[in-house]
Amino acid sequence: MTSGKHSYVVPVRDLEAAKAVYGALFGAPHTDQAYYVGYRVGEQEIGLNPNGHAQGMTGPVVFWNVDDIEKAVAALVDAGGTVTAPATDVGGGTTIATVADAEGNPVGLITGP
Repeated sequence: MTSGKHSYVVPVRDLEAAKAVYGALFGAPHTDQAYYVGYRVGEQEIGLNPNGHAQGMTGPVVFWNVDDIEKAVAALVDAGGTVTAPATDVGGGTTIATVADAEGNPVGLITGP
């Protein structure tokens, strides 16, 4: 169902302060926008989401690559998960969703180019 993790997304309230810290570790971001700052570390995407708290993120979320996001969401719900953020097109052909496991931990799903 998954081809591995794609993104580790961190909700931040102060984007400039977060960029200073993560930039010291990862260098210059490949994407630096008011709605998202992204760093590429090998095959890994590290993202800063300044809207994350308002979207219900309580901490970092790992987003797993899936081929069919609707099918993956349905499988997790059938297994006892609860949709916390339905599949949403975030632009550029990328769709994300978040499902909470039985303990309330977020499981992020992502599909796209």
